[in-house]
Amino acid sequence: MSDASPRPLRELGDVSVAKLRHIGEKRTTALASMGIENVFDLITYYPRLHVDRTRRAELSELSVGDTAAVLGEVTKVSARRTRQGRALVEVSVSDDGGSFRVVFFNQAWRERQLGVGTQALFFGTLGEYRGTRQMTNPLVDVIVGPSGEERDPSRVGRVVSIYPASGKAGLTSWELGGFIEESLRRAGPLLDPLDAATRTRYELIDRTAAYFQIHLPRELADVAPARRRLVFDELLRLQVLIALRRRHLERLARGVAHPVSLEDLDVRPGAPTRASDSLVKRFLAQHEFAPTSAQRRVLEEIFTDLAGTVPMNRLLQGDVGSGKTLVSLVALLGVIDQGRQGAILVPTEVLAEQHVAALRRDVEGLVVTDERVLGGARPLNVALLSGRLRAKERQQVLAGVASGSVDVVVGTHALLSDDVRFRALGLLVIDEQHRFGVEQRATLRDEGRERSDEGRDPDLLVMTATPIPRTAAMVLFGDLDLSVIDEMPAGRRAIETRTATTSSEVQRCWQHVRDEVGAGRRAFVVCALVEGSERIEATNAVDERTRLALNELRGLSVGLLHGQMKSDEKEAVMASFRSGELDVLVATVVIEVGVDVPDATVIVIEDAWRFGLAQLHQLRGRVGRSDRQSYCYLLGDAPSDEAARRLDALVHSNDGFALAEIDLELRGEGTLLGARQQGRSDLRLADLRRDEALVHDAQDLARAMVAENSVALATIEDELRLFVDEVEATYLFKS
Repeated sequence: MSDASPRPLRELGDVSVAKLRHIGEKRTTALASMGIENVFDLITYYPRLHVDRTRRAELSELSVGDTAAVLGEVTKVSARRTRQGRALVEVSVSDDGGSFRVVFFNQAWRERQLGVGTQALFFGTLGEYRGTRQMTNPLVDVIVGPSGEERDPSRVGRVVSIYPASGKAGLTSWELGGFIEESLRRAGPLLDPLDAATRTRYELIDRTAAYFQIHLPRELADVAPARRRLVFDELLRLQVLIALRRRHLERLARGVAHPVSLEDLDVRPGAPTRASDSLVKRFLAQHEFAPTSAQRRVLEEIFTDLAGTVPMNRLLQGDVGSGKTLVSLVALLGVIDQGRQGAILVPTEVLAEQHVAALRRDVEGLVVTDERVLGGARPLNVALLSGRLRAKERQQVLAGVASGSVDVVVGTHALLSDDVRFRALGLLVIDEQHRFGVEQRATLRDEGRERSDEGRDPDLLVMTATPIPRTAAMVLFGDLDLSVIDEMPAGRRAIETRTATTSSEVQRCWQHVRDEVGAGRRAFVVCALVEGSERIEATNAVDERTRLALNELRGLSVGLLHGQMKSDEKEAVMASFRSGELDVLVATVVIEVGVDVPDATVIVIEDAWRFGLAQLHQLRGRVGRSDRQSYCYLLGDAPSDEAARRLDALVHSNDGFALAEIDLELRGEGTLLGARQQGRSDLRLADLRRDEALVHDAQDLARAMVAENSVALATIEDELRLFVDEVEATYLFKS
């Protein structure tokens, strides 16, 4: 594979690992099971740890509790099954300073790897069991196999890269290191898209040096600059991809300006208005509360976008209860004032129906100009388009949308089906953005144009009540401008969150539910499952509703709501709960999004440790929607440290953005980025918390490269083909 001229990175993606020495059919299959199929996959399979052998510890120098790397020789190995059926491998290891035991659970392959006579580096924490010093599940780097074969004599006593080994694949860290070293040496110098001046500006080393130093460092000090460069490359590719998407959308855009006056945002509740005033001004004057400073700031950003001819593409982030709905309504009124229509797309019919009821309540009394009706004016019309409508009702709504007599239509994905046509769609609001991906946003925008007789792109406002750390938002939603409501409306009280693990704490929880109901309020009980499962041991909603009604909540009216119920059944239950006919609602996570019952002041989440932190925060947000004190109970004993940290974080914070940072720390980027885009994820080294400054640098450089159509852009585009599918590549990279 070696060549005199620098080799493009994508070329390595075309070279199968089978082309390397010592990799036959069996190892090719093993590597494929680890997601490694070509040389590019190999060199981006990064070490999880670097151990400096020159600083390795002698066993005699260590105390129990010390974490260190010990080089020793295997003197004995045995394997057996524990009473619980887990594989247990016990290895006796000695060095010049003594001996210790190494224990591996659920790693039966270690018996084959660590035969008697094997010399290996064991990295872990030294513990003690029955008077004998021991390491449990340490990292292992085999230096000399039992046959005396040494992987790399020239590197003994230097820095060793420890790779995530796979027992299932039967490949060790030192085997992987050997494959990677051969790949790098045969590949030769790699083409670097960044010139010397750019590298100097961002304090980056040469790309070829970075790959060698991350895998084959001569000393530990080599690793940090190598990682910095490779992280920057990952982030730059991603930001270039995002910038190309933006450029593509802007080139094809056919928007329309909606000149909205920012002065209209300054009107106070109760202020006098005239019929000639804008809808925005009249609405804010009749509304109970003035916008918070955060809502005012966000509305200025939105109105500035609406006034331009380039269609708005904006993400609105806000915590549960921060007032995103108010902001979206004011934006819709600004568009309706210009003679156009608005649409709100939501993920569920329950949420759509709730939106319609709330919007109709909020816009009651507002009148719009319409020369087609007698008198030239009519009430502002909000309509629902859902699968539950009868054929005649649906046709009436469709006719109103087509004629323009419907000003705002709310619905699920069916809202933009073939039979829906707008007279002039001006603004599309997508609620609960995390349910819709990049491709769906583009499709919805295109469909908005196609379904509008005006033939123009609607402005796009997407909203999420699941706060995302700013750096993650730059990666997840970089094709959107970002607005954040970081202030709660006045009068909202923090929800008091408590854990209940002991029987007495659980008993007090149910008594508190009875007390709240006795005071005229209502309660939610959330279960992870609809019905019982043989595979999962967790409380289920169907059985728990019956149990509670017969025991702890006897005498109260207890209802049931879950996703398997028919739509009309769900709405009937919600109507009964809102009216107070039901005191307690036992439900699954179907209530996670958008359910708004101000009289609900307590929520009990059973087996709370089974839910993610973001989901727990969303569920908690079903209460605390009035000025009354609300409570959240987290039931169940967390079985792991991570689960315990999630629950503890929720108890101590009501700040969704702070919890999002903790969630990112606990779960890592993988979960967040899983639905970011089609194709493979390019973030293998980057840590969005640790590398925040590099995210910003990469974004600045990517935008400049795309705007200037720089020479380096062609190289980055070529590399991007490793990460996007052919359909996306076709439209992104065409001139």
